[in-house]
Amino acid sequence: MPPIATSLTLDEYDRVYGREAGWEYWFGEARPKPVPTHLHGLLQILLGELLRMAGYVSSVEADLRIVPDWSPRPDVYGVAGKIEGRYATRPVDVVFEVLSPQEDIETKCELYSQSLIPAIFVFDPAEQTITSWDGQRLVPVTDVKLANGVVITGATIWALFLERQQQQPPVSTRI
Repeated sequence: MPPIATSLTLDEYDRVYGREAGWEYWFGEARPKPVPTHLHGLLQILLGELLRMAGYVSSVEADLRIVPDWSPRPDVYGVAGKIEGRYATRPVDVVFEVLSPQEDIETKCELYSQSLIPAIFVFDPAEQTITSWDGQRLVPVTDVKLANGVVITGATIWALFLERQQQQPPVSTRI
C-alpha cells in the first residue's frame, strides 16, 4: 500500500492509487477510504440492483470525475441517462453511501451537494436506517424517493438485505 500523499495532481493520484481499492482523491490528497465489510458489500450490490430496476444506470465503487480537485468513490451512484467514457464527468442523479466507521460522511455529503448531486442517501446496515442529505444535514427517512418518481421503500431494502444475508448460493456446474 502506498503511503498517504498530499499535493498530488489527479494524474499523479491515478498513477499511484488509481487502481487500488480503498483510496479517494480529495483536493490534492490521497485519502484512505474504508474497505467494505461483507455486509457493506452485500448492501452495495443490492442498492445498485434496486437502482437499476428503478430505471437508472448504476455503478458501485466507481470514481466520480465531476469536480477537478475531488474524485470520490461513492458506494453506489445512479444516472437516468448513460455514462460516457470511463468515469461520470457530470453530476449523477443519486448517490448512496453505506455508513462506514471512521468516515466523515457529513463532509462527503456536503461536497456531493456542492457538486450539484441532487439526491444523497446514507444507509446504516447495522441499525437498518436511511438518512437523506437535505442540503445542511442528514435527516432520517423511511423511503428512497427518486427523481423519476420511483419510491424504494426502506421496508423492501431491509427485507431484501436480511434475505441476502441468509441466502445460500445455488450450485451450478455451468454459468
